[in-house]
Amino acid sequence: MPLVKIEIRKGRSKEHKSRLLNIVHQTLVDIVKIPENDRIQRLYELDIDNFEISSAKTDNFTIIEVTMFKGRTIDTKKKFLIELASRLNHELSISANDLIIVLHELPLENWGIRGVNLENDYDLGFKIDV
Repeated sequence: MPLVKIEIRKGRSKEHKSRLLNIVHQTLVDIVKIPENDRIQRLYELDIDNFEISSAKTDNFTIIEVTMFKGRTIDTKKKFLIELASRLNHELSISANDLIIVLHELPLENWGIRGVNLENDYDLGFKIDV
């Protein structure tokens, strides 16, 4: 159950935003092995006055934060970061220079879903040790 937060500058087309969300989700499905229907994503569009960036960046600058259960291997996380950056560059022309991806991993005892704490052997319906 990753929680995805994406921040971009205002002005992107509806198609661009939809593709961005789809690329992030599909990369999570393909690499992190989340279920296809496990999709919680938030896209924040910020006015230029509210999203200050370095002059070395372009208007394509994108920040992606993924908060997920702790347990994925270092190799899986590396693959995810590399593959996501590659897909965003190939499909949306977002260069590596204009991209920050941050993975936040929280232990199960820090999650409450469906009214329960996940620390006590809750069946998630998928593996997190990939």
